[in-house]
Amino acid sequence: MAPSPAERDELFKGFARALFKGDIDALYRAVAPDFLWTFHDGLAVTKSLADPASIAGHLAEQKALFSAQRFHDVAYHHSGDMTFMTFRVSETLRATGEAREQRGIESYTFRDGKLATKDVYRKPVAP
Repeated sequence: MAPSPAERDELFKGFARALFKGDIDALYRAVAPDFLWTFHDGLAVTKSLADPASIAGHLAEQKALFSAQRFHDVAYHHSGDMTFMTFRVSETLRATGEAREQRGIESYTFRDGKLATKDVYRKPVAP
């Protein structure tokens, strides 16, 4: 059974806090032991992150790739046993200074009161 919407909100707060701090131990307190994060960057990269090392590596790559990365208009939509997050993200490539805007949606599933999966889909915002 999926957590209630209020329980999900608290779970997402802890998950987001851990994610943005790069705190893998805290992140794994919010996710199932076999948590799977699939990621498409909206351009060409698709990844499956299935363990603490791959998630930590992905976060380090993002930090190296972008000099700035800001999420805007974040909204959670709870629906049955899934939650969807919609957002916009502004990013600046560290190497070139190129700025890009994307919009996206993430879908989440739950198991035993924790996050089981996170699927990320992004696409560039038309100029």
